[in-house]
Amino acid sequence: MTLHRDELTLRVKNLSKRYGKGDAIVPVFANVSLSVAAGEFIAIVGESGVGKSTLLNCMAGLDGWDTGSVLLDGVDLGRLADDQRALLRRDKIGFVFQAFHVLPHLSVAQNVALPLLLQHRLNAADTDLRVQEMLSAVGLNGLGERLPATLSGGQLQRVSIARALVHRPALLLADEPTGNLDAKTAAVVMAALVAQTRAHGAALVLVTHSESALFNADRVLKLSTDGIY
Repeated sequence: MTLHRDELTLRVKNLSKRYGKGDAIVPVFANVSLSVAAGEFIAIVGESGVGKSTLLNCMAGLDGWDTGSVLLDGVDLGRLADDQRALLRRDKIGFVFQAFHVLPHLSVAQNVALPLLLQHRLNAADTDLRVQEMLSAVGLNGLGERLPATLSGGQLQRVSIARALVHRPALLLADEPTGNLDAKTAAVVMAALVAQTRAHGAALVLVTHSESALFNADRVLKLSTDGIY
């Protein structure tokens, strides 16, 4: 069953980012404006070094910006303190990294459970049930007790997808989630990512260089130094 959320999930307006000071200022991107509705899948492409990952980090409130605004469900991230941004990410955002970022000393199930444990909203039994449901949904049923070192790259990426979605965020951000995978494994991972995002009614913003990853996107936007189109 696909869940539906009525509220606008994400609005970015006239966002600009640069590094350095004085004569050493290096512009990253400027005048970036976009809106992502609940349940929508947006793919962002662009040349290497144009700031796609940086833009994704700004959307999550992990990185700052120089001008413009980022609003998530009407909340202006630029007006929040660091701890308030962290709480917003905990409740409303899931992040899938290219490098997986699973914790090697925790089992697969423990890695996936982390967002739920941080929220303190479910008891142990309900947490275990939610984790097992997510592992099954991404094709990792029966692997919950395994350590990350025993898994393939495709399996590790599916662990990161399950972890990003287990707390049912309104917004999922994915940074080159298939960049380290072969074509066949990448297709399996993308299918799991899109299917689970759709099922939970989350908005998905995907940064990618992969043409095949764009297939299911509702919109494809190209980021350049002077805007996004």
